[in-house]
Amino acid sequence: MPKFSAAFVPAVLLAAASHASAAQLTELETRWLSAAQPVLAFAKTLQLPIDIIVQPQAGPNDVPFAMGFANGRCKLVLSMRGNPNAETILADVPDQRRDVLIEAMTAHEVGHCWRYAQGSWHALPAGFTEVGQEFVDNPELVELSKQMRETRREEAFSDLVALAWTQSRHPEQYGHVYGWMRQVRDAQPSSHSSHDTRAWLKLATQGSVFGKETTPFHQAATVWSEGLLIPE
Repeated sequence: MPKFSAAFVPAVLLAAASHASAAQLTELETRWLSAAQPVLAFAKTLQLPIDIIVQPQAGPNDVPFAMGFANGRCKLVLSMRGNPNAETILADVPDQRRDVLIEAMTAHEVGHCWRYAQGSWHALPAGFTEVGQEFVDNPELVELSKQMRETRREEAFSDLVALAWTQSRHPEQYGHVYGWMRQVRDAQPSSHSSHDTRAWLKLATQGSVFGKETTPFHQAATVWSEGLLIPE
């Protein structure tokens, strides 16, 4: 199962997808980028600063599909070549049901970009403040806990964007996408890890939870704020 990530790993660039010919892309890369197109086209209408990067060789710790940030722009990085996880992410999903999951994963990553472009990365919504204090002897552990909490919140926001997008574009597939996402998050090694978004997912068992706001980002924000009220 994939571990969605917003950490940017510097890459040796093969090509920006806008300049890459089909012959330069593998069959797997072409499949993912084709399935991602509806989300990427929508992001373009919002003028989100997204560059698509294909690595010629994945690094040992690279996830196959991730969003990062560099020089004021978002970098959607495909690290699929030589990456065994690229073949196993959807291995248990029937082929005809994979594209909608790739589309949802793309919406998740674009959700990270939207937060970044809004200048809201790791920021709480208006009216929310941190409460409580952590007391440990090692200040590094306090900082690590803070970073994990901030990452978990961002992952939760983007999970909700993926679900809001699915509800808007593929409502008949909502249960399939939600069930797969819960399976991914339930497989986390421990509760309250940086990718444990289950508190928020429990609020979105039905697509009807998302309102009629103008974009999936705004639809997700309402549910996300509700989740922030749940004690961590």
